[in-house]
Amino acid sequence: MENLGSLAVLLALCLSAYAVVGSVVGRVRRNPFLVVSAERAVYSIWALVTVATGVLLYGLLAGDFRLAYVAAHTNRSLPAVYKFAAWWGGQEGSLLLWSWLLATYSAIVIFITPRRFRGMKPFVVMPLMITQCFFLLLNAFVASPFQVLAIGRGITEVPDGNGLNPLLQHWAMVIHPPMLYLGYVGFIVPFAFAIGSLIAKEPGDAWIHVTRRWTLVTWTFQTAGVVLGAGWAYAVLGWGGYWGWDPVENASLLPWITATAFLHSVMMQEKKGMMKVWNMVLISATFFLCIFGTFLTRSGVVSSVHAFAQSPIGTYFVTFLAVGIAATTYLILDRLDYLKSEAQLESVLSRESAFLFNNLILLASCFAVLWGTLFPVISEAVTNEKISVGAPFFNRVNIPIGMALLLLTGIGPLIAWRRSSLESLRRAFLWPAVAGLALAAILLAAGVRHFYALMSFGLCLFVTWTIASEFLKGALAIRARQRMSLPRAMVELTHRNTRRYGGYLVHMGIVLMFVGFTGAAFNQDSTIEVKVGDRFPIGRYQLAITNLSDGDNENYSWNQATVAVYQNGAQIATLDPARRFYKASRQPNAIVSIRRRLNEDLYLNFAGMSNDNQKAVMQVYVFPLVSWIWIGFWVVLLGSVVCLVPSKQRLDYPRTQVLAVKEGYASVEK
Repeated sequence: MENLGSLAVLLALCLSAYAVVGSVVGRVRRNPFLVVSAERAVYSIWALVTVATGVLLYGLLAGDFRLAYVAAHTNRSLPAVYKFAAWWGGQEGSLLLWSWLLATYSAIVIFITPRRFRGMKPFVVMPLMITQCFFLLLNAFVASPFQVLAIGRGITEVPDGNGLNPLLQHWAMVIHPPMLYLGYVGFIVPFAFAIGSLIAKEPGDAWIHVTRRWTLVTWTFQTAGVVLGAGWAYAVLGWGGYWGWDPVENASLLPWITATAFLHSVMMQEKKGMMKVWNMVLISATFFLCIFGTFLTRSGVVSSVHAFAQSPIGTYFVTFLAVGIAATTYLILDRLDYLKSEAQLESVLSRESAFLFNNLILLASCFAVLWGTLFPVISEAVTNEKISVGAPFFNRVNIPIGMALLLLTGIGPLIAWRRSSLESLRRAFLWPAVAGLALAAILLAAGVRHFYALMSFGLCLFVTWTIASEFLKGALAIRARQRMSLPRAMVELTHRNTRRYGGYLVHMGIVLMFVGFTGAAFNQDSTIEVKVGDRFPIGRYQLAITNLSDGDNENYSWNQATVAVYQNGAQIATLDPARRFYKASRQPNAIVSIRRRLNEDLYLNFAGMSNDNQKAVMQVYVFPLVSWIWIGFWVVLLGSVVCLVPSKQRLDYPRTQVLAVKEGYASVEK
């Protein structure tokens, strides 16, 4: 079976190289048969990589410990769902997942791309297949998941494997990595269309129109991956946080930031024909930051609980990034004449300027996170001394940036295109500003002294007011004209322009997440050694350990504390934090217990026993408002889905039209 997997990868590598050559040569020589054969090769690559993936999954699920990858990441007693998750639990398997997702995306692109873009299509295939070549090269020769354990003349008999990393044996890790990879890999599609448009010297914005929904879907996957990773860290790592500015966390955030900037500025190009160079740079930066994030996870240049072991694979990624960035930069500079803006910014007081400021602030955040992530590596290379950059630096820089972005989120919906008068701005923002300032004043009077918390809560109300007013004004107008209920009128309003009102829902979700982030200013924590029966306080609660127990199964042994939670003298909950020791990997892991409520979470981690083995060591936290982060994510997800639904009314954006067909290829203009 392992030979079948290796052969499938090698054949897919050969076909991806052929697809690059065939598509380009076929397009240059106007040979449609060669172009079509290259497209058929893409389908064959998907089939071959799917076969290779099937072989690996069979080995993981069946426990074929002759395969080094299977022996390293599974064991017989591991539940089947985690055997499946071991596909992306190690270096080799996760790279095969990258290749399979890329092959899947590429096949879908070939299948759904409209015929009118066939003049550009071969140049779209080229960057897709170059990237496919790169990852299949790694799968075949650098990090093959089909290596067989062997000693001397025979295959080693392995009675059992080492097991999956205990930190990965959680439901979130069954979902989080695939979501993140769907985002990482998916961003290559709009990038490929952008590059194809540049190479083909296509006029207009064809590449944006054909990838509009694709970019939003990919952004949604990336968002889900980042938030699920935060949820996993919160529930598994035992320290109570959901974001620690870890280098690998930062690597997943960087392309999300640039993609968010692109989704905003692309509307400027669609509506006004502006920021064409900027959008090319943003989508290119997003793709290369995805590759950079994959590099950080695998190279060993940074230390992270999320990263794989150190390996020489980083050299290949650095080479790919250097060549790709150089080629893309040259192409953009060479095609500047095709990227001229069709309009100019008319006023600082306009929606165009709000989009521009939004982009600049997002890029400032991206640079700050990138610089803080790479500074230890740079300092070690220059001074031979690694200077670490911790969470305080990132918080100090990004909290003010976050406040500015939150403000712009509220300004955007109410400011007009082209130009706005000071009087119209006063009418639009008077009551939202008064409401935000009033809330901040009330909280200040109630004893809240944290400056950024006051600002954040005030801005959250400001943005909520502006978004609600947009929905309410439109819905009231529809209700008056069509005599329908207000909820139905809101649905009708949203359906008439799903991109606009779905975007407002996304913004509302971000506001709710900011409410959750702001709660971190009021966190409480305590570490205490306590005997069974003793009570200890935290915040408004009294806690008491009522029992300590232990047990054992095939996968792990465990110790568990049963903790009664009291408030105002009455028991309100029972929590069961535990510690597990996984037998195959010989690694311990904490199983935290959380009482989740809208106002705050009570979070318990059983850290072990005291030195005299008479007391339990409990880490206890109270996290106000953290549940609003997860609620906000679901609202973001809802808004993204709404944006993907076709609007009832046709948007007034320029459309790409076919004017003529010459020599078998469509000529397109706006």
